Amino acid sequence: MTQHIIDAAKKSVGRVASQAAILLMGKDTPAFRRYIAPNVNVKITHASQAHVHAKKLAQGTHKRYSGYPGGLKTSSWEDVVAKKGYGELFRVAVSGMLPKNKLKAQMLKRLIVEE
Repeated sequence: MTQHIIDAAKKSVGRVASQAAILLMGKDTPAFRRYIAPNVNVKITHASQAHVHAKKLAQGTHKRYSGYPGGLKTSSWEDVVAKKGYGELFRVAVSGMLPKNKLKAQMLKRLIVEE
């Protein structure tokens, strides 16, 4: 099992997330197969020290859907950070950059975010 560590201090959320998504998909390895989830762990450290503008925290929205009619809930990034921490921002960003198939859940299990 390969372990990669990404330091998020003073870096934007999107740049760290794209780097993590590439590592989780295994695109950096010569044995890349689109249909196989590689055996790789990615650890993002210093998530709370990431560079996020205050304006972006207020304007950015996080959507959740319960599956029921009228079950779409939106909240600002400020609320998400207050309740779940900066790690949730990274998880949502990386999740959006991974392929939308059965391997996505396996890849997200191997993402570790530390505050």
